[in-house]
Amino acid sequence: MSVDAGPRPTLGQQLVRRKPIRRQSEPHDGPDLKRSFGTFQLMMFGVGATVGTGIFFVLQEAVPDSGPAVIISFLVAGLGAGLSALCYAEVASAIPVSGSTYSYAYHALGELVAMVIAACVLLEYGVSSAAVAVGWSGYFNELLDNLFGFSLPDALSYSPIPYEDNTTGLINLPAVVLVMMCMVLLIRGASESARVNTVMVLIKLGVLLMFVVIGLTAWNGDHFDGFWDKGAAGISAAAATIFFSFIGLDAVSTAGEEVRDPQKALPRAIMGALAVVVTVYVLVAIAGLSAQPASEFSDPDQQDAGLSVILENVTGHAAWGTVLAAGAVISIFSVTLVTLYGQTRILFAIGRDGMLPERFSSVNPRTLTPTFNTVVVAIVVALIGGFVPADYLWDTVSIGTLMAFIVVALGVMVLRRTQPDLERPFRVPLFPVTPLLTIAVCIYILSGLAAITWLIFGCWLAVVLAFYFAWGRRHAALNRGVVADTEIPES
Repeated sequence: MSVDAGPRPTLGQQLVRRKPIRRQSEPHDGPDLKRSFGTFQLMMFGVGATVGTGIFFVLQEAVPDSGPAVIISFLVAGLGAGLSALCYAEVASAIPVSGSTYSYAYHALGELVAMVIAACVLLEYGVSSAAVAVGWSGYFNELLDNLFGFSLPDALSYSPIPYEDNTTGLINLPAVVLVMMCMVLLIRGASESARVNTVMVLIKLGVLLMFVVIGLTAWNGDHFDGFWDKGAAGISAAAATIFFSFIGLDAVSTAGEEVRDPQKALPRAIMGALAVVVTVYVLVAIAGLSAQPASEFSDPDQQDAGLSVILENVTGHAAWGTVLAAGAVISIFSVTLVTLYGQTRILFAIGRDGMLPERFSSVNPRTLTPTFNTVVVAIVVALIGGFVPADYLWDTVSIGTLMAFIVVALGVMVLRRTQPDLERPFRVPLFPVTPLLTIAVCIYILSGLAAITWLIFGCWLAVVLAFYFAWGRRHAALNRGVVADTEIPES
């Protein structure tokens, strides 16, 4: 909705101004996205972006930090995600728009906070997509080796940057190919992507159930000895590494403008995805630890396709490991697909708000998808996945996710105060205890992140804010008196 711009706002006014929430009956400027998702497809988006990331390969990163108490780390991360899910459900039901946490912050906390969160979620989604693509590469090579007796050479399987095991190559080609395949699917349309994702998620859950059943047949209670040896610091460090995988809950809310009946579908999908995710994570962690000692999770042989190796060791032959590797290759595709999707929708929202060039919000008239935006995101993510080891990426994603969750909890409290009459089909129980506890748990998990992670985050935040002050704030849609997105159905 365009109105006369009036006097140009001062810098101070720009930083604290909030984007108005408009009703569905009011027209708005800017492109629209097609509403094509139902509740089940949306829930599968959340599960697709979550289950797999923290299990298929991050288990090998987390267990060395916490030992058998990684089960507690999963529960701590799940507690933080569960509390955050309640906050997301309220805000998403009240403001069902693209942009997720960025858009919520713009409406509740102001433009500067929105740009800080934009930096967090862009880092969260972009790096997560790259990290998952790198992990997928390991399972792809494992599958090639089991099926055909060969794998890609190191030159085409590893980045040129060495890390813990000093293995290097020219480029991680499978990671690049995976990102490009996801790009093509996303350009074809959101509904097509959702259908493919749903099939992949069902395959993924079936494969992980197989792992749990086989892993528990090798149960050895001695593997849980020294459960607390790593202490609280080890548990929080592992929880911080694991937490990035809960990005799927945020990914659900990025689809706010492409969901039928979003005020009911969004809360149901978020809570349903959380229940599936936490259950699967804990069961797989217990089965894995029952099958082998915690010390073996740091074995170099398990860094690329750890769960497949566990099954091969338990059963004594490669068949079951091959099945799991095949399931991982298929289903981890869905994680990259959904995180790339989330990244494109956040950039779409920022572009429509005028704080990125207009092309980022342009929509293909035939598919109603942001094609230019999707191509740019895919190229950047492919470069990261092809040339940066996954070891550098995990914690960087966690910090973005945690900051986003904190802001959503703050947004719930602020909107309750500033807009008490806003229609909220879902309301956070035990308000304000739940959002305050959400913030406390997230801060606790943040305390487990390494100093280098904070340094990377600080540098990225500085780049985003520099762009905002130099270009974004001068082109913001609110400077022109434009309200360009939020659709709230009439009461």
